[in-house]
Amino acid sequence: MLEETLKRYWGHDSFRPLQKEIIESVLEGHDTMALLPTGGGKSVCYQLPAILNEGITVVVSPLIALMKDQVTQLRAKRIPAAAIYSGMHQKEITSILNNCVYGKIKLLYVSPERLKSRTFIDHLRQMSLSLLAVDEAHCISQWGYDFRPPYLEIATVRQYHPNVPILALTATATPDVVSDIEAQLQFRPGKKLFQSSFARENLSYSVRRTDDKQGTLLRIIKNVGGSGIVYVRNRRLTIEIAHLLNDNNIAATAYHAGIPIKERDERQKAWTESHRGVMVATNAFGMGIDKADVRFVVHLDLPESPEAYFQEAGRAGRDGKRAYAVLLDSESDHDHLLNGLERDYPELPYIKNVYRAICNYYQIPIGAGLDSRYDFELEKICNSYGLDYRKFYSSLKFLEREGLIALPEHSELQSKLFIPIEKEELYRFQVTNHKAGDMVTMILRLYGGLFTDFTPISEQTIARRCEMSETQVCNTLFELNRLNIVCYQPKTLKPQIVFCCPRIDIKDLHISDKNYRQLRESEQKRREAIIDYASNHEQCRSQWLLHYFGEQRDHNCGICDICIEKNKRKMPQNNGNQILQVLKEKPLTIKQLCTQLPQIEAEQLIGNVRNMLDKGLLKMDNGLIKPCDR
Repeated sequence: MLEETLKRYWGHDSFRPLQKEIIESVLEGHDTMALLPTGGGKSVCYQLPAILNEGITVVVSPLIALMKDQVTQLRAKRIPAAAIYSGMHQKEITSILNNCVYGKIKLLYVSPERLKSRTFIDHLRQMSLSLLAVDEAHCISQWGYDFRPPYLEIATVRQYHPNVPILALTATATPDVVSDIEAQLQFRPGKKLFQSSFARENLSYSVRRTDDKQGTLLRIIKNVGGSGIVYVRNRRLTIEIAHLLNDNNIAATAYHAGIPIKERDERQKAWTESHRGVMVATNAFGMGIDKADVRFVVHLDLPESPEAYFQEAGRAGRDGKRAYAVLLDSESDHDHLLNGLERDYPELPYIKNVYRAICNYYQIPIGAGLDSRYDFELEKICNSYGLDYRKFYSSLKFLEREGLIALPEHSELQSKLFIPIEKEELYRFQVTNHKAGDMVTMILRLYGGLFTDFTPISEQTIARRCEMSETQVCNTLFELNRLNIVCYQPKTLKPQIVFCCPRIDIKDLHISDKNYRQLRESEQKRREAIIDYASNHEQCRSQWLLHYFGEQRDHNCGICDICIEKNKRKMPQNNGNQILQVLKEKPLTIKQLCTQLPQIEAEQLIGNVRNMLDKGLLKMDNGLIKPCDR
């Protein structure tokens, strides 16, 4: 049954490692913790049970773009799915929730902030819930690298559906974080833990200490070739480095959150379809990437934690072929990372002052503003209140983690329309209002589902079909919205800020000093850890990362910069000749080769073979190693 469902909806004949075991655990009703690496197929672990189970699966995720992408994919498979996130029209939210209660939806994606909403909770209590899936589950732990207080609300679902299993999924978590996740989600006796190895046998990690990062970057890309990602610290650098690469005949594209979403999507699509293009990006790029043949990921600056680095570097080599994760390092990077802690963690009074400033700027009275949405004018707000841009933005991110505001990843590019009245009432309106009625008739012909869902529309298309100007169409839709005949959400291209709860009086705004200190201390430890990783010159890179995530591994990878350097120091120069001499007689497996050359330590021999494979001296065919034809 499981394989048949997998084949029918996903087209795969077999599961990836641990997927089937996780799905079986969920279907048996166990609370389940799944640690799967980036690209390990986490979504199937809750999507497939959702299809087989009676009732609805609710998926909690902080990634709006990923929610939308998965909903689109599920609907393409004819699986009823929907998403609710900050900034949506209240009528659209109510429509989706009603469909969930009436059993018309199989998977509902929600942001964690939604669990605070009384309207959502009232509907949730009425739903026939079969599974609660928590994606990016490390966000619930204060010891995790991306703690988000709204995640603490998830356990309240237990009050209303105590026997429904919870599936927690993450790609990166230390043992302490795993224990904290299970405690925070109130896992019941009989809980199950499935952990895939974090080891990436085909991924070569290395750190290059250099004062000429741009020159080093060019050499790496030209030596490795193929498609890759270059991560940089800020938006300005994405542009500069992309220009540098293009000037050196390397096709490159810049990507950051400030680029309009339509253009970002076009750039990502072009890069995904290319076999040689380079994406130069901030950490805004990465989630949901479906590209297997990334040959290299280069970090031009130190990331803020081993968790972030492991996720981003892990986007290389998902096809199983050799790939390279290179971190470019300098002494100033260490100071910059540690000094940035002051900027990224402003003191609590400053954060509260920022909250008061944005509420005043948008003239939101105390007790009002729930789900209100405004154009986000960062520069104007900072200038009005004399606030430092970087500290202001860091404060906003903290307020976002507290669930007070949301900064959507991008604005909706398409306008949306929903008809809240009955068909008979709409018909009466059309009969008595000929001009507007004719336009409504055309809209009904162009778009389906208007009576059940907010549906994307194009004012330009409507104008062309109705022989009207686009302005006339918009004005008519605004008037119909005023008359409550339709609910019209016009598109906006500007960044947005959303207030997720009514404005709180500053004297009643409680942000735990203890939580704040713990967060800051945890963040400092993670930054010190990534500096330790970059400064390490003795321990195998892969082994260092695995130990950080609690996975014990005694043998070295043999392909990181440290292993290669050690092998060079240990291995006599004629080992390569010995290997070639033996393999000229007949192709051998690596195990057979070790037997044939007992005088060479197995670890050294394996490292030497890997180097020779990289250099094109050897090739592998069906597990047999043989010399390349020259």
